[in-house]
Amino acid sequence: MLKFSKVVLKKGKEESILRFHPWIFSGAIDRIEGTVEEGDIVIVHASDDRFLGIGHSAIGSIAVRIFSFHDITPDLAFWCSKFQAAYSLRHKIGLTTRKKTNVFRLIHGEGDGMPGLIVDFYNGTAVIQAHTVGMWLIRELLAQALQVVLGKKLKAVYDKSAKTLPFKAAIEPIDGYLLGKQITKEVMEDGNRFIVDWEEGQKTGFFIDQRENRKLLADYSFGKDVLNMFCYTGGFSFSAMQGGAKLVHSVDSSAKAIELTNQNVELNFPADTRHEAFTADAFDFMRDINEKYDLIVLDPPAFAKHKSALSQALQGYKKLNSRAIQQIRPGGVLFTFSCSQVVTKQNFREAVFSAAAISKRNVRILHQLSQPGDHPINIYHPEGEYLKGLVLYIE
Repeated sequence: MLKFSKVVLKKGKEESILRFHPWIFSGAIDRIEGTVEEGDIVIVHASDDRFLGIGHSAIGSIAVRIFSFHDITPDLAFWCSKFQAAYSLRHKIGLTTRKKTNVFRLIHGEGDGMPGLIVDFYNGTAVIQAHTVGMWLIRELLAQALQVVLGKKLKAVYDKSAKTLPFKAAIEPIDGYLLGKQITKEVMEDGNRFIVDWEEGQKTGFFIDQRENRKLLADYSFGKDVLNMFCYTGGFSFSAMQGGAKLVHSVDSSAKAIELTNQNVELNFPADTRHEAFTADAFDFMRDINEKYDLIVLDPPAFAKHKSALSQALQGYKKLNSRAIQQIRPGGVLFTFSCSQVVTKQNFREAVFSAAAISKRNVRILHQLSQPGDHPINIYHPEGEYLKGLVLYIE
């Protein structure tokens, strides 16, 4: 029987846990019975000794992330049940059976009851990203659980946690394969083919969370001159071309991203002269694009990863959107996003409102966008709603 250290909360601090919020902050802890190190599994009890949950300990303000509110043994069978529940959800929303899509998010942290863990599935390869030491320490066990649940669908498991783990942790993670080896890096999303670089690329290699928003963009693209800022691998660019755009320009500050975008365009639209890519700073590129485009996509990286950067991030969103709104053609459409978790929907909307006010143009909201079903939001953990988007019509 495995034994774990016991974390006892201060009186009254169990209320959020009883409402199934998975985070326990350090200030809520009365005492720890036993020795606890970063990433250890701990049992959480209320001040009256009621069992509350079991989770991973961490250094910092979030001291425990609960992965079960039941008194279980976190063995292979337990993790298999977690993965099976997550896979069943993706199956029920049709992601595992789409003929022209073989990439989806399998585990989305708190949204799937596995705080600190991301798993993306790329045409046979599962890419694991641990954001907590606790999840990283059991990565081999998680790979085994993936193999049990996915069976022959799984060809390899790649751990890409080196850049996502807390820098204060006394570990030296190295990215690499936990199971199998690379078979192919080509995936398909709604019929578009992509080369995904999970070894060197951003995040797990591809921004899966924009899948449904890319489909919406295709509906708006026919006959349009389109600018895709922060293009990365070119996902929005392909959707625009698939939707019949007249011209598509892709812009990213990374030369490697532009190289990958061009490679992916050639995969899907060989020798198509509608597309051109530019390596450039977004703010510099948008300094003077006066009425050159009638559809603009702004999908920047997270401007704020911590609350201390919130004010600066909102200024960045305001400046970026102001340039787009001021310079887009009359009757243009702007797809604008924030993927910063600390930026709330209201924060983002106010920044875009300020940008519109500066432009003195008539702006209307056509759609309010979020993340797709394979990035579920735990209703008890609203912090998981990180992706915000607006589609604007600018007269």
